[in-house]
Amino acid sequence: MDDALLWLLLQQQLKLPPLRLRLLMRLAASPRQLLELDDTQVQQFLYCRLGDEARAQQLLDDSLRAQIADVLCDRHAGQQLGEQLLASDCQLLSLADSDYPQRLAEIADPPPLLYLRGRRELLGSSMLAVVGSRRPSRRGEEDAYAFAQALSARGFSIVSGMAMGIDGAAHAGALGAVASSVAVLGCGVDICYPRRHQALYQQLGEQGLLISEYALGSPPLPHQFPRRNRIISGLCVGVLVVEAATNSGSLITARQALEQNREVFALPGSIHNPASRGCNALIRQGAKLVETLDDIFEELPPLAAPPAGAVPAAAADELAEPPLLALLEFAPLNLEQLAQRSALPVAALLSALSDLEVAGWVEQCRGGWQRCR
Repeated sequence: MDDALLWLLLQQQLKLPPLRLRLLMRLAASPRQLLELDDTQVQQFLYCRLGDEARAQQLLDDSLRAQIADVLCDRHAGQQLGEQLLASDCQLLSLADSDYPQRLAEIADPPPLLYLRGRRELLGSSMLAVVGSRRPSRRGEEDAYAFAQALSARGFSIVSGMAMGIDGAAHAGALGAVASSVAVLGCGVDICYPRRHQALYQQLGEQGLLISEYALGSPPLPHQFPRRNRIISGLCVGVLVVEAATNSGSLITARQALEQNREVFALPGSIHNPASRGCNALIRQGAKLVETLDDIFEELPPLAAPPAGAVPAAAADELAEPPLLALLEFAPLNLEQLAQRSALPVAALLSALSDLEVAGWVEQCRGGWQRCR
């Protein structure tokens, strides 16, 4: 059995809380080494980690050593765990492993164990998170897809939470480019949630990477999703927020990114769009306003040249705007208002609006038509 599997065995058999398991992992490179340490070494370690508080800590006493020795001798339980991971096509990563992501290890409460499915080597790549609303506008989804695709083409693995909306669009955009995508789940890595993302889940498991701190078979419980957000931001050099309401989980990720000393970026939006208020609030609080890739690369230089034929995410900004577009706003206008402004017959106006919608300039919504960009 490898060390990661032994750590999992100790966690399950002894019901070790995450904090204690993390301290044990930092104390010894493998569970077997815990049995070789004397009390002086343990207390020196605790003093270095906790200072004067170490005097009250009982991290590794004789009773726990005896329990650890018993667990390590239980080869049958370890074999069952290994077979379960193999049957689920999963790998296990511990905080003590050499390929545990350094950025994640430095946050206040890194997960001691992570379940993985897919390309483990992506853990060594530079990662950038793209998160946002579960109910975005069509333009928001397009922006998430385009920015994720362009950032992946420049060498960043795109991290998100595989939720509906912006998360799904970001994963899809990144999977089609160079550096691929990483999904951090709020359930067991062997469970697809939401179910409508079955195809995306399968693609991430083959071409990208699925990560979870929750045991195999863990259901998607509500309290687990805000908690997993610290892993999304912890893995990354920065977080890009694309459309987020003021009470959304995306803002939790952004706040945690700030606490972890990560860069935070936000796409601005219309003051009339509730899904943009979270992004606009982040910008007021100091997040970097993003309109083009260059706004991100001013803080995080690209890691690779774009492949031949790649289209920058902001390429549409360089196209000439159709004349009718100047009459529209980023808030809905009804057909009567637009007919008065344009002096066009209704049939011609509807035809022109349809052309603009197909080209991605406008969208039809409740209340009429509005600009997307």
